[in-house]
Amino acid sequence: MKKKQPIPARRDRADQTRSNILQAAIREFSVHGLAGARTDAIAESAKANKALLYYYFKSKSGLYTAALEEIASAVVERTLRALDPGHSAGERLLRAALSHFDRIMTQHEFQSLLQQEMVRLRRGESGSVSMLVKKVFRPLLARLQETIEEGIRTGELCELDWLQIVYSMLGANVFYFLSAPMMQLAMPFDPFDVSVLEARRKAAVQLLGKTLFVDRAHGARLAKRVLAEMPMPQIKKDQVWRKCL
Repeated sequence: MKKKQPIPARRDRADQTRSNILQAAIREFSVHGLAGARTDAIAESAKANKALLYYYFKSKSGLYTAALEEIASAVVERTLRALDPGHSAGERLLRAALSHFDRIMTQHEFQSLLQQEMVRLRRGESGSVSMLVKKVFRPLLARLQETIEEGIRTGELCELDWLQIVYSMLGANVFYFLSAPMMQLAMPFDPFDVSVLEARRKAAVQLLGKTLFVDRAHGARLAKRVLAEMPMPQIKKDQVWRKCL
């Protein structure tokens, strides 16, 4: 008689299957959207029985929500690591800005899903924006506000509106990738070239180091250290996010 697997082993196997389905769903939904994604393709990519998709997630829309929540949680975790309280408030902001640039550059799936949700929001359709606000934007904004106010209170950062600092940190990154297709026509270089991206991420952090800090020399030193400790991710040209955000 064939022995049954121990319960922990079965549970681990089930968890791995569920994770494989989620990762396959993230890839499929990011390319084709909720309407165009095929559950057959997700099951095939995950090497799982299609019935398991409905066993774990009940419906295609339930799987979409779970996939979006999965990748959103990873984004939050990565950003919170950049805001590690082991560094000064100013250094945490520089690390968060650099992490944000690298996320846009490399995490295609989240950018695509976020764009799709923004389109659905503008159309007045019921989507997952409320979940993204709860899981991603609200907690991250709260942490950024807390960090900026700490930096101002300790005298490390200039006394400026905290939200304007956030727009300056993150908005410049978004605009770079949003405007890159047009800039490619206007400038004598390819904004998506790896060497150009490396120069741009460096310049973005250096600018913040010289404008947000009361002591500009201190800010410049922190920018140099952050860039040294957070090197450019290894990417290929065709891996860079190229769509409008």
